[in-house]
Amino acid sequence: MSIPPGLPAAVTLVEVGARDGLQNEAAVLPTATKVELIRRMVAAGVGRIETASFVHPKLIPQMADAEAVMGELGASPDGVSAIGLVLNRRGLDRALATAVDEVNFVVGATDGFTAANQGSSVEAAMTEIEAMVPEAAAAGRSSTVTISVAFGCPYEGEVAVGAVTSLARRAAEAGADEVALGDTIGVAVPSQVVEVFGMVAAVTGDANLRAHFHDTRNTAVANVYAALTCGVTTIDASVGGAGGCPFAPEATGNVATEDVLYALHRMGVATGIDLDATIATGRWLGAQLSKDLPAALGHSGPFPS
Repeated sequence: MSIPPGLPAAVTLVEVGARDGLQNEAAVLPTATKVELIRRMVAAGVGRIETASFVHPKLIPQMADAEAVMGELGASPDGVSAIGLVLNRRGLDRALATAVDEVNFVVGATDGFTAANQGSSVEAAMTEIEAMVPEAAAAGRSSTVTISVAFGCPYEGEVAVGAVTSLARRAAEAGADEVALGDTIGVAVPSQVVEVFGMVAAVTGDANLRAHFHDTRNTAVANVYAALTCGVTTIDASVGGAGGCPFAPEATGNVATEDVLYALHRMGVATGIDLDATIATGRWLGAQLSKDLPAALGHSGPFPS
């Protein structure tokens, strides 16, 4: 099929299932199972993958084995980049002591969420990030700054676009290679995605833009499409649609990798990722978690079958 006007010829998909996908699940999977999940998705063709979150294990027990996961994985194979999530300086020190290739710093767009998620204010968290981005670069790691609840907050409601653009500008000026906007509780709609990404693009210069959507209200795939029309070419997704945020009430799973791949491939947009292998991994992950994951393609299968 021909690619619709305004869409890119290719999209980079960042697989977040092993981090954001697992962190909100009740089951704590063994390290070996997490490593197998990561290796399955790399074998399917994923080039960028969140492998660990360097946060306090008392806050997110599912991520307590971050160093063990990275130790089992070792150095990334050619063409693959392992990403570690970091909330503070202690997390950065832990991440840089492993083989992660990228560091994903996180700041909430509101004080309410930032206090719940990382025990800090927006200003304090962003100031710390501005100091840490150059340190990551000096250690040979690229960096993303993710702005959580960029489209709506569970504690403060609507989020001012100016608050998001201010953080995005500061991230780019600090030297971040990439700025990501997170719809942490799945409230965004396509028109809002176009508006916010358009304004962020105007203040982030050469920094790459990345989108992170949750499917809480069944708008995530539509929001992916809207982001692509704005020039965004990097999309987060979680195999099986697993995930959520422990500190965002009622936040359900990330947009499913399978569902995004199906939409993109049917439109002629290349990803380099095998859809059938991804569906199989989503079903396998559901079995490991002893639950039925929400990915539509995991239930229906692809078309043509």
